[in-house]
Amino acid sequence: MTSMAPHRAPIRVGLVGLSASGGWAAIAHVPALAGLDGYELRALSASSAESAHAAGEKYAVPLSFGSAEELARSDEVDLVVVTVRVPQHLELIRPALEAGKTVFSEWPLGADLAQAEVMADLAQRRGLLTAVGLQARSAPPMRYLRDLVAEGYVGRVLSTTMLGSGGGWGATYDDSHAYLLDVTSGATLLSVPFGHSVDALAMVLGELREVSAHIENLRPEVTHVTSGAVAAKSAEDQIAVTGVLESGAVAAVHFRGGEPRVTRFHWEINGTEGDLVVKADQAQWWSGRLRLYGARGDVGALTELPVPARYQGSLTQWTGRSAEPAYNVAHEYALLRDQITGSLAPGADGVPDFRHAVRLHGILEQIREAARTGRQFFIHSDA
Repeated sequence: MTSMAPHRAPIRVGLVGLSASGGWAAIAHVPALAGLDGYELRALSASSAESAHAAGEKYAVPLSFGSAEELARSDEVDLVVVTVRVPQHLELIRPALEAGKTVFSEWPLGADLAQAEVMADLAQRRGLLTAVGLQARSAPPMRYLRDLVAEGYVGRVLSTTMLGSGGGWGATYDDSHAYLLDVTSGATLLSVPFGHSVDALAMVLGELREVSAHIENLRPEVTHVTSGAVAAKSAEDQIAVTGVLESGAVAAVHFRGGEPRVTRFHWEINGTEGDLVVKADQAQWWSGRLRLYGARGDVGALTELPVPARYQGSLTQWTGRSAEPAYNVAHEYALLRDQITGSLAPGADGVPDFRHAVRLHGILEQIREAARTGRQFFIHSDA
């Protein structure tokens, strides 16, 4: 366990969306919080009092509420964490902000840019600390990769190429993911896998300056995995973006729906002095184990680059557990804890907040507009 000052009270967490039947909150947030000092999972809310009670018993959470509004009003909660589907974010986050609570929302923040702006503006007016679950920015391999580039491992960056998968948005669907078929849900190939990935690219290499894009729905009808029922799909399943970064380097990013038989995630950074490669075996690469490879100078073959222990920070107990969904979430929680308690190291990055989420939402909407119009877009990332 990490150590904190013994007199400091733990941050009391209220988790919106924890279910006794499992899900992302159960496999990522609960173990992340349990593996960190400085937090106490104090409360949860679910869609009904009965389901909240069942989850409370299963995960030994002292307080359970049948609504997010009740949880937000509780004096027993300091930090509200929202882990439900994107279309519900605004209605569940707004009460927490109005109650003056610190809020951690999973990404995407809203179903669209307008919703994200409503939440970010409310948080700013209330002077509240917020966080959004873009956990790749907290992942030790990504922070090491950023430093390698900044320190000149590849020399001047000439180009970067990223190839990824959606996991969802393939030829089939199940009941729990049926809402992903609707482009208006806000949970799309563009907003989720592409959004996480282009945010990580910007962290390491800088923002996109101009883009051209193709966004296509090549499977307008998909099949239910068990019943065989055919459903209409309006969400995209192919995204191809080319552009130029602020540095002048050329970027190419391609994401495909479904689970390909070959590459799940592959990211190259090519420079005047060397090359770096990031690989993952799962489509949701930001939630699992990443492998870094590199070569520079006269070396012809890539070799794996282990992440130095210093990038674990104080989370030494997570060493060797990088394949777990909770791994990168725990690192983001550790940074958020240090922000809340005022103990973040000088010069250290904090967690991405709601204003950061608004900027990313805006960039994604500009990419969608570039695809719609067929024109090259100059990206405006100010928010």
